[in-house]
Amino acid sequence: MIRLFTALSVPDEVAEALARRQTGLPGANWRTADQLHITLAFYGGIDERRADDLSIELERAATGGPFAIALSGVGAFGDGHRTHAIWAGVAPNERLSVLAGRCRSAAERAAISIERRDYRPHLTLAYLKPQTDPDRIGAWIADHNLLQSPPIRVDRFGLYSSVLTQGGSRYHLEREYVL
Repeated sequence: MIRLFTALSVPDEVAEALARRQTGLPGANWRTADQLHITLAFYGGIDERRADDLSIELERAATGGPFAIALSGVGAFGDGHRTHAIWAGVAPNERLSVLAGRCRSAAERAAISIERRDYRPHLTLAYLKPQTDPDRIGAWIADHNLLQSPPIRVDRFGLYSSVLTQGGSRYHLEREYVL
């Protein structure tokens, strides 16, 4: 079994700008530059035959040509009374939503079941330890909520594998698709 997802990589200059914001929150496990990405679709653990089928089907998703996106604001994910992660948002973008939908459709054509939920594009900045102070989380979000990036050119996306380790997930680009 291999854990797979499709995502957009983050240019070095954007990763460097985000790294300057990744401070001041005790309990945050900040993502490194090589862990930063914008997920298009998460496929989970699948066998190699289905992974090969998915790779072929993703060729059909790679259409429409380049477009631009921009990061906009920050926020948090959590459930109940615990915040699990903080993220940078992505400004609404129809082309991005269409691409994510095509990546989901590729899974269906490859007979891979994936979670059904609305696509909320974001870039995870940190995962939070359970003891992270909620007031500090709120203050960090308030301090950084005006985040805006210059336009980010999207001319390709990748199929990545993910391996969970003690130090966090490690990602490997398996295949790249040019738009």
